[in-house]
Amino acid sequence: MSSPTYLNNQFLIAMPTLADPNFAQTVTLICEHNNEGALGIVINRPGLLSLGEIMDQLNFEVSDNDLREQTVFEGGPVHPDRGFVLHEPSQEWESSLAVSEHIQVTTSRDILAALARGEGPNSYLLALGYAGWAAGQLEEEMAANAWLSVEASPDIVFNTGWDQRYKAAADLLGIDLGALGPGAGHA
Repeated sequence: MSSPTYLNNQFLIAMPTLADPNFAQTVTLICEHNNEGALGIVINRPGLLSLGEIMDQLNFEVSDNDLREQTVFEGGPVHPDRGFVLHEPSQEWESSLAVSEHIQVTTSRDILAALARGEGPNSYLLALGYAGWAAGQLEEEMAANAWLSVEASPDIVFNTGWDQRYKAAADLLGIDLGALGPGAGHA
């Protein structure tokens, strides 16, 4: 029997036929996938809050207007009150998980305090909430052709505009998602 294939450090690209409003036209970075399930962060759905508003709620003083205006993303429908910072590895944080050698996810307040002081990582993305799958659920969705997957690119996470990430992730596969409309694959 072959060992399972896990999708750690992969982008899940929603197929155009995926109608779930939480995931339609999204790119999700899989941060952890194992026999117990999967956790991912949607990287192309801007939320209603700015980083400055989050910092104010946490009583962190921020004087950098560019930082205050940073977009906070809707990382997924699970625990939308919980923050996740995707960032380049730079230093040790209280609660971090290495997604790859180029991307970590941190859930502890110390990274936000460092960002407020101007001492955090140079490249980061803050999301509220996450996408979660129970054991075997993501594998079932993959088998049902709900998602395409490709190795994650830190450049897309940190340097590509949020409104270009869906196309940029599909471009990694050489696929035109517009050609995969709802009728694609049916004779």
